[in-house]
Amino acid sequence: MNIYCLQHAPFEGPGCLEEQFAELGHCLNIVHVYNNEKLPMAQNISGLVILGGPMSVNEESLYPWLAAEKNFIREVLTTKIPVLAICLGAQLIAAALGAEVRQNPEKEIGWFPVQIDLLSAANPL
Repeated sequence: MNIYCLQHAPFEGPGCLEEQFAELGHCLNIVHVYNNEKLPMAQNISGLVILGGPMSVNEESLYPWLAAEKNFIREVLTTKIPVLAICLGAQLIAAALGAEVRQNPEKEIGWFPVQIDLLSAANPL
């Protein structure tokens, strides 16, 4: 598979995904959108990974490439191409599909412990 990865900041790369895809025999092409690297044509990719980033999905005036990226994501979503979106990537999908994306009152970054309450303890998932 010819998988493309959209990276939004130099310090937020694909991490272990690159190794995982290589082990499966897939080619991972990283597009550094923050450097205005050209987005591929949707018909030339077989998978898409949209990474996170420190910016807001709504900051197109500061990050003009966000508008083109949302258009690209919208185009990819009309196909049967598999997409994995992480953090900002999920927000970009929501925005590309017309949803309102706004700031959460709580900071969301990193990993946090999960606590299971009585109602969810009975759920097999």
